[in-house]
Amino acid sequence: MKYTSTRDSSKIFTASEAIVKGISEDGGLIVPIEYPQVGLDFINVLGELDYPERAAEVLKLYMDEFDKEELLDYARKAYSRFDGDPCPVVKIDEMLFFMELWHGPTCAFKDMALTLMPYLLVASKKKIGRDDKTLILVATSGDTGKAALSGFQDVEGTEIIVFYPSEGVSEMQKLQMITQEGENVHVAGIKGNFDDAQTAVKAIFNDKTAIDTLAKLNITMSSANSINLGRLLPQVVYYFSAYTDMVTTGQIDLGDKVNFVVPTGNFGDILAGYYAYKMGLPVNKLIIASNQNNILTDFFHTGEYNVERKFYKTMSPSMDILISSNLERYLYDIFGRDSDQIAKIYADLKETGVFSVDLNKVDLSSGIFESGWADEEETKEIIGDYFDNYGYVMDPHTGVAASVYTDYCGETEDETKTIVLSTASPYKFPRDVYSAMGGTERDNYKCMSKIQFQSGLPCPESLYYLREKKIRHTTVVERDETLKAVMNFISDDNQE
Repeated sequence: MKYTSTRDSSKIFTASEAIVKGISEDGGLIVPIEYPQVGLDFINVLGELDYPERAAEVLKLYMDEFDKEELLDYARKAYSRFDGDPCPVVKIDEMLFFMELWHGPTCAFKDMALTLMPYLLVASKKKIGRDDKTLILVATSGDTGKAALSGFQDVEGTEIIVFYPSEGVSEMQKLQMITQEGENVHVAGIKGNFDDAQTAVKAIFNDKTAIDTLAKLNITMSSANSINLGRLLPQVVYYFSAYTDMVTTGQIDLGDKVNFVVPTGNFGDILAGYYAYKMGLPVNKLIIASNQNNILTDFFHTGEYNVERKFYKTMSPSMDILISSNLERYLYDIFGRDSDQIAKIYADLKETGVFSVDLNKVDLSSGIFESGWADEEETKEIIGDYFDNYGYVMDPHTGVAASVYTDYCGETEDETKTIVLSTASPYKFPRDVYSAMGGTERDNYKCMSKIQFQSGLPCPESLYYLREKKIRHTTVVERDETLKAVMNFISDDNQE
């Protein structure tokens, strides 16, 4: 399996090279030249396997320089950190199911990839003969940062620096990051939003002076964001796993199509579903669920992508994003893999803050995407409704998805069985969740206790005892000081 860049199709990479690089030198994202194809027999076999075995089977199709046994070893080590089944599918009623992706060490779906990615990165470096130190640079809207810090903590040959919007994540998300232990981890807040952090980190990847300076120290940069294939590809697995579980539990017959509803801001999680669909997974619709920062919904409805718009801080902060990085991979596909066109689109976006797609010429939905959004009140209402009617507690991001699904059903009367991706533990947002359940308590930890008492859902100890952990990272920088912060962190390490 070979890979190329969305902005220069003449570039060719192996999977190992793609994982080590993170992003192409031209600023493009790295994509597979073709999608591996599977049939129903492949999906049927997955039903007999546990989750690490399923991961090895799917990933082997994309990473042919890895042995299946090697991938299985990494997957077993990664998913041993989860509480039971890494992604159980919970039945709500005959038509609706929730795939819970938050049973990992940091209680968010990012664990599904970021517990595995460090193994893939270390192995990839060995396969291409690299012995330099890898600097993992991460911009986070809340959950990626902690999951990456946890995954790369004290991993040999790596250093990790995470930037988060200092006032744009939940209290629990922030505490998870600034209390992170590890000799190789660094965390800094940015005075701005996630888009500021993401733009700053991407600029560093393309800063020749920074690249040369780090090279003199035998350091190269990579990413743990979903711009890195090592993050994206493991997410493809759980779409296959959820479908397989639906078959093995008798909810659907093998070959029946299902819908997936995905709360998304950076378009990575739902892109993984698109990859699964392109491989042959029977999917009816991939439903994009946006919060009040509904740039993706507007884009799929109008063809215009305009970042010059009001930015909202919401109770679903991991979706508070206006620049959806992984959309570039999808656009590369629907524009016939024309890298020149993609390079022009993103040059226009950088210069003007807007680009447009003529919906009369391009089927932006590919016949499979639907989209919708939910505001704060709708999100709060649906969380309360699901608790009252089903006894099910969900976090605000999952609430956005559930609200969008309700609207979608009302508009389309689609009777296809549907899986909602539940992307974070409700205990990461206890104040908002408890408020939606009808409570008035404002202390996060008291809210945790009350949610647990009323719902019976166990609160993860890793979250409940955050308040007892030592704060280790206090750096906050202006958005134009990001590169300086990186160099300061590296300088401090080299002086130790």
